[in-house]
Amino acid sequence: MRYGKVLVLGGSGFVGRHLIAGLVRRGIRVTVPSRRRERAKHLILLPTVDVVEADINQRGVLDRLARGHDALINLVGILHGDFAAAHVELPLAAVTACRNAGIERLLHMSALGAAPDAPSEYLRTKAKGEQAMLDAADRHVTIFRPSVIFGPEDRFLNQFAAMARFLPILAVPCPQARFQPVYVGDVARAMAIALEDTETFGERYELAGPREYTLQELVELVCALTHRRRLVIGLPDKLSYLQASMLEMLPGHLMTRDNYRSMQVPNATNAPWPLGGERQSLEAIAPTYLAPSGPRERYPQLRWRARR
Repeated sequence: MRYGKVLVLGGSGFVGRHLIAGLVRRGIRVTVPSRRRERAKHLILLPTVDVVEADINQRGVLDRLARGHDALINLVGILHGDFAAAHVELPLAAVTACRNAGIERLLHMSALGAAPDAPSEYLRTKAKGEQAMLDAADRHVTIFRPSVIFGPEDRFLNQFAAMARFLPILAVPCPQARFQPVYVGDVARAMAIALEDTETFGERYELAGPREYTLQELVELVCALTHRRRLVIGLPDKLSYLQASMLEMLPGHLMTRDNYRSMQVPNATNAPWPLGGERQSLEAIAPTYLAPSGPRERYPQLRWRARR
Protein backbone atom coordinates (compact mmCIF):
# COMPACT_ATOMS: atom_id res chain seq x y z
CA MET A 1 0.00 0.00 0.00
CA ARG A 2 1.36 3.42 -0.96
CA TYR A 3 1.19 6.48 1.27
CA GLY A 4 2.38 9.51 -0.66
CA LYS A 5 1.98 12.24 1.98
CA VAL A 6 2.64 11.75 5.69
CA LEU A 7 2.14 14.05 8.70
CA VAL A 8 4.85 13.47 11.35
CA LEU A 9 4.25 14.77 14.88
CA GLY A 10 7.48 15.24 16.82
CA GLY A 11 9.39 15.06 13.55
CA SER A 12 11.98 17.68 14.48
CA GLY A 13 13.31 15.51 17.31
CA PHE A 14 16.02 12.87 17.57
CA VAL A 15 14.15 9.94 16.03
CA GLY A 16 12.17 12.16 13.69
CA ARG A 17 15.13 13.47 11.70
CA HIS A 18 16.28 9.91 10.96
CA LEU A 19 12.81 8.62 10.12
CA ILE A 20 12.01 11.58 7.88
CA ALA A 21 15.27 11.13 5.98
CA GLY A 22 14.22 7.53 5.34
CA LEU A 23 10.78 8.58 4.16
CA VAL A 24 12.29 11.17 1.81
CA ARG A 25 14.52 8.49 0.27
CA ARG A 26 11.33 6.58 -0.50
CA GLY A 27 9.90 9.57 -2.34
CA ILE A 28 7.28 10.33 0.33
CA ARG A 29 6.17 13.90 0.97
CA VAL A 30 6.36 14.79 4.68
CA THR A 31 4.77 17.58 6.71
CA VAL A 32 6.44 18.43 10.03
CA PRO A 33 4.67 20.84 12.41
CA SER A 34 6.88 22.69 14.88
CA ARG A 35 6.08 25.45 17.33
CA ARG A 36 9.30 27.15 16.21
CA ARG A 37 10.27 26.56 12.59
CA GLU A 38 13.88 27.36 13.49
CA ARG A 39 14.07 24.15 15.54
CA ALA A 40 13.38 22.11 12.41
CA LYS A 41 15.70 23.99 10.07
CA HIS A 42 17.76 20.81 9.57
CA LEU A 43 14.72 19.34 7.77
CA ILE A 44 13.87 22.30 5.57
CA LEU A 45 16.46 21.50 2.91
CA LEU A 46 15.18 17.96 2.39
CA PRO A 47 13.43 17.94 -1.01
CA THR A 48 10.02 16.57 -0.03
CA VAL A 49 9.67 18.03 3.48
CA ASP A 50 7.39 20.91 4.44
CA VAL A 51 8.04 22.38 7.89
CA VAL A 52 4.97 24.21 9.22
CA GLU A 53 5.03 26.51 12.24
CA ALA A 54 2.11 25.32 14.37
CA ASP A 55 1.27 24.29 17.93
CA ILE A 56 -0.33 20.86 17.65
CA ASN A 57 -1.66 21.14 21.22
CA GLN A 58 -3.98 23.98 20.26
CA ARG A 59 -7.59 23.07 19.51
CA GLY A 60 -8.33 22.53 15.82
CA VAL A 61 -4.69 22.66 14.67
CA LEU A 62 -4.33 18.90 14.16
CA ASP A 63 -7.61 18.76 12.25
CA ARG A 64 -6.32 21.44 9.88
CA LEU A 65 -2.89 19.87 9.45
CA ALA A 66 -4.23 16.36 8.84
CA ARG A 67 -6.24 17.32 5.77
CA GLY A 68 -4.74 16.04 2.53
CA HIS A 69 -2.46 13.47 4.16
CA ASP A 70 -2.50 9.70 3.73
CA ALA A 71 -0.90 8.70 7.06
CA LEU A 72 0.07 10.12 10.45
CA ILE A 73 3.11 9.20 12.55
CA ASN A 74 3.25 10.26 16.20
CA LEU A 75 6.74 10.43 17.75
CA VAL A 76 5.90 12.84 20.58
CA GLY A 77 7.26 11.85 23.98
CA ILE A 78 8.63 13.64 27.05
CA LEU A 79 10.65 12.51 30.07
CA HIS A 80 9.30 15.18 32.41
CA GLY A 81 6.41 17.63 32.37
CA ASP A 82 2.74 17.15 31.57
CA PHE A 83 2.72 13.43 30.71
CA ALA A 84 -1.05 13.22 30.33
CA ALA A 85 -1.11 15.99 27.73
CA ALA A 86 1.79 14.63 25.67
CA HIS A 87 1.18 10.90 25.96
CA VAL A 88 -2.63 10.59 26.27
CA GLU A 89 -4.45 13.70 25.11
CA LEU A 90 -2.33 14.17 21.99
CA PRO A 91 -2.82 10.58 20.72
CA LEU A 92 -6.56 10.92 21.30
CA ALA A 93 -6.58 14.19 19.38
CA ALA A 94 -4.52 12.57 16.61
CA VAL A 95 -7.04 9.75 16.23
CA THR A 96 -9.90 12.26 16.02
CA ALA A 97 -8.02 14.35 13.45
CA CYS A 98 -7.36 11.24 11.36
CA ARG A 99 -11.04 10.31 11.40
CA ASN A 100 -12.05 13.82 10.39
CA ALA A 101 -9.49 13.89 7.57
CA GLY A 102 -10.12 10.34 6.38
CA ILE A 103 -6.63 9.12 7.32
CA GLU A 104 -6.64 5.38 7.99
CA ARG A 105 -2.92 4.74 8.63
CA LEU A 106 -1.29 5.62 11.98
CA LEU A 107 2.12 4.78 13.43
CA HIS A 108 2.67 5.53 17.11
CA MET A 109 5.83 5.59 19.25
CA SER A 110 5.30 4.22 22.75
CA ALA A 111 7.94 2.86 25.15
CA LEU A 112 9.24 -0.48 26.31
CA GLY A 113 7.78 -1.29 29.73
CA ALA A 114 4.64 0.80 29.24
CA ALA A 115 1.81 -0.69 31.31
CA PRO A 116 -1.29 0.54 33.16
CA ASP A 117 0.18 -0.62 36.49
CA ALA A 118 3.76 0.59 35.87
CA PRO A 119 5.44 2.42 38.78
CA SER A 120 6.04 5.68 36.89
CA GLU A 121 3.65 8.18 35.39
CA TYR A 122 5.76 8.18 32.23
CA LEU A 123 5.14 4.47 31.61
CA ARG A 124 1.49 4.57 32.70
CA THR A 125 0.64 7.44 30.36
CA LYS A 126 2.58 5.81 27.52
CA ALA A 127 0.39 2.73 28.01
CA LYS A 128 -2.79 4.82 27.92
CA GLY A 129 -1.64 6.57 24.76
CA GLU A 130 -0.87 3.39 22.84
CA GLN A 131 -4.17 1.86 23.97
CA ALA A 132 -6.01 4.94 22.75
CA MET A 133 -4.43 4.35 19.35
CA LEU A 134 -5.24 0.63 19.29
CA ASP A 135 -8.83 1.31 20.39
CA ALA A 136 -9.33 3.14 17.09
CA ALA A 137 -10.48 -0.09 15.46
CA ASP A 138 -11.52 1.72 12.28
CA ARG A 139 -7.90 2.86 11.69
CA HIS A 140 -4.81 0.84 10.66
CA VAL A 141 -2.51 1.33 13.66
CA THR A 142 1.01 0.05 14.38
CA ILE A 143 2.66 0.58 17.78
CA PHE A 144 6.42 0.69 18.43
CA ARG A 145 7.86 0.19 21.91
CA PRO A 146 11.60 0.92 21.86
CA SER A 147 14.13 0.58 24.64
CA VAL A 148 16.34 3.61 25.23
CA ILE A 149 17.49 4.88 21.83
CA PHE A 150 21.10 5.81 21.13
CA GLY A 151 22.79 7.64 18.25
CA PRO A 152 24.96 10.67 17.47
CA GLU A 153 22.61 13.18 19.10
CA ASP A 154 21.07 11.10 21.86
CA ARG A 155 20.50 12.52 25.33
CA PHE A 156 21.53 9.26 26.96
CA LEU A 157 25.12 8.26 26.19
CA ASN A 158 26.09 11.85 25.38
CA GLN A 159 24.90 12.94 28.81
CA PHE A 160 27.14 10.38 30.49
CA ALA A 161 30.02 11.50 28.27
CA ALA A 162 29.50 15.13 29.30
CA MET A 163 29.47 14.15 32.97
CA ALA A 164 32.64 12.09 32.55
CA ARG A 165 34.33 15.09 30.99
CA PHE A 166 33.95 17.25 34.09
CA LEU A 167 33.48 14.89 37.06
CA PRO A 168 36.24 12.71 38.52
CA ILE A 169 33.66 10.48 40.25
CA LEU A 170 30.36 9.37 38.71
CA ALA A 171 27.62 8.36 41.15
CA VAL A 172 25.19 6.15 39.23
CA PRO A 173 21.59 5.91 40.48
CA CYS A 174 19.85 2.54 40.19
CA PRO A 175 23.11 0.96 38.97
CA GLN A 176 21.46 -2.42 38.31
CA ALA A 177 18.65 -0.96 36.17
CA ARG A 178 18.54 -2.95 32.94
CA PHE A 179 18.59 -1.45 29.44
CA GLN A 180 18.82 -2.85 25.93
CA PRO A 181 19.79 0.23 23.89
CA VAL A 182 18.64 0.31 20.27
CA TYR A 183 20.25 2.32 17.46
CA VAL A 184 18.14 5.21 16.15
CA GLY A 185 18.81 4.20 12.54
CA ASP A 186 17.36 0.75 13.20
CA VAL A 187 14.24 2.23 14.79
CA ALA A 188 13.74 4.63 11.88
CA ARG A 189 14.21 1.85 9.33
CA ALA A 190 11.69 -0.41 11.05
CA MET A 191 9.08 2.36 11.14
CA ALA A 192 9.64 3.34 7.50
CA ILE A 193 9.23 -0.30 6.40
CA ALA A 194 6.13 -0.78 8.54
CA LEU A 195 4.38 2.27 7.10
CA GLU A 196 3.42 0.50 3.87
CA ASP A 197 3.36 -3.10 5.16
CA THR A 198 -0.25 -4.25 5.64
CA GLU A 199 0.90 -7.16 7.83
CA THR A 200 1.87 -4.67 10.55
CA PHE A 201 -1.68 -3.35 10.93
CA GLY A 202 -2.82 -3.74 14.54
CA GLU A 203 0.59 -4.97 15.70
CA ARG A 204 2.71 -3.88 18.66
CA TYR A 205 6.49 -4.21 18.19
CA GLU A 206 9.15 -4.13 20.89
CA LEU A 207 12.43 -2.70 19.60
CA ALA A 208 15.72 -3.33 21.39
CA GLY A 209 19.37 -3.77 20.56
CA PRO A 210 21.29 -7.05 20.51
CA ARG A 211 22.68 -6.78 24.05
CA GLU A 212 21.42 -5.96 27.53
CA TYR A 213 23.38 -3.83 30.03
CA THR A 214 23.03 -2.51 33.55
CA LEU A 215 23.14 1.27 33.88
CA GLN A 216 26.49 1.06 35.64
CA GLU A 217 27.91 -1.02 32.78
CA LEU A 218 26.74 1.62 30.31
CA VAL A 219 28.39 4.45 32.26
CA GLU A 220 31.62 2.46 32.49
CA LEU A 221 31.48 1.74 28.75
CA VAL A 222 31.05 5.45 27.97
CA CYS A 223 34.07 6.26 30.13
CA ALA A 224 36.11 3.65 28.25
CA LEU A 225 34.97 4.92 24.84
CA THR A 226 35.81 8.52 25.74
CA HIS A 227 39.21 7.44 27.14
CA ARG A 228 38.46 8.93 30.55
CA ARG A 229 39.44 7.00 33.65
CA ARG A 230 36.75 7.75 36.19
CA LEU A 231 35.61 6.16 39.43
CA VAL A 232 32.09 4.87 38.82
CA ILE A 233 30.10 4.22 41.98
CA GLY A 234 26.67 2.61 42.07
CA LEU A 235 24.33 4.25 44.58
CA PRO A 236 22.09 2.19 46.85
CA ASP A 237 18.34 2.53 46.46
CA LYS A 238 17.71 5.23 49.07
CA LEU A 239 20.56 7.42 47.83
CA SER A 240 19.37 6.93 44.25
CA TYR A 241 15.96 8.28 45.21
CA LEU A 242 17.53 11.17 47.14
CA GLN A 243 19.72 12.05 44.16
CA ALA A 244 16.67 12.03 41.88
CA SER A 245 14.79 14.30 44.28
CA MET A 246 17.65 16.80 44.33
CA LEU A 247 18.30 16.77 40.58
CA GLU A 248 14.59 17.25 39.94
CA MET A 249 14.82 20.73 41.46
CA LEU A 250 17.68 21.83 39.20
CA PRO A 251 17.33 23.37 35.71
CA GLY A 252 17.58 20.82 32.93
CA HIS A 253 16.03 17.95 34.92
CA LEU A 254 18.97 15.55 34.58
CA MET A 255 16.87 13.10 36.57
CA THR A 256 13.51 13.09 38.35
CA ARG A 257 11.76 10.84 40.81
CA ASP A 258 9.57 9.63 37.97
CA ASN A 259 12.72 8.64 36.04
CA TYR A 260 13.81 6.73 39.14
CA ARG A 261 10.50 4.88 39.20
CA SER A 262 10.78 4.05 35.50
CA MET A 263 14.14 2.44 36.13
CA GLN A 264 12.52 -0.06 38.50
CA VAL A 265 11.14 -1.77 35.36
CA PRO A 266 13.64 -3.68 33.14
CA ASN A 267 13.98 -1.82 29.85
CA ALA A 268 14.70 -5.01 27.91
CA THR A 269 12.87 -7.63 25.88
CA ASN A 270 13.26 -11.12 24.43
CA ALA A 271 11.11 -10.24 21.42
CA PRO A 272 12.78 -10.92 18.04
CA TRP A 273 13.70 -7.96 15.86
CA PRO A 274 10.80 -7.26 13.49
CA LEU A 275 10.68 -6.32 9.81
CA GLY A 276 14.06 -7.68 8.74
CA GLY A 277 17.53 -6.18 8.71
CA GLU A 278 20.37 -6.47 11.20
CA ARG A 279 20.50 -4.56 14.46
CA GLN A 280 23.54 -2.37 15.03
CA SER A 281 25.36 -2.91 18.30
CA LEU A 282 26.17 -0.11 20.69
CA GLU A 283 29.87 -1.06 20.55
CA ALA A 284 29.86 -0.61 16.75
CA ILE A 285 28.09 2.76 16.65
CA ALA A 286 28.86 4.65 19.87
CA PRO A 287 32.63 5.00 19.26
CA THR A 288 31.89 6.91 16.03
CA TYR A 289 30.50 9.83 18.03
CA LEU A 290 31.84 9.38 21.56
CA ALA A 291 35.49 8.49 21.02
CA PRO A 292 37.84 11.49 21.07
CA SER A 293 39.42 12.38 17.75
CA GLY A 294 41.79 14.87 16.17
CA PRO A 295 40.73 18.13 14.48
CA ARG A 296 40.46 16.47 11.06
CA GLU A 297 38.09 13.81 12.38
CA ARG A 298 36.11 16.23 14.55
CA TYR A 299 35.29 18.67 11.73
CA PRO A 300 32.65 16.44 10.02
CA GLN A 301 31.08 15.72 13.42
CA LEU A 302 30.79 19.44 14.19
CA ARG A 303 29.23 20.10 10.79
CA TRP A 304 26.72 17.30 11.41
CA ARG A 305 25.73 18.73 14.78
CA ALA A 306 25.40 22.22 13.28
CA ARG A 307 23.26 20.86 10.43
CA ARG A 308 25.66 22.24 7.79
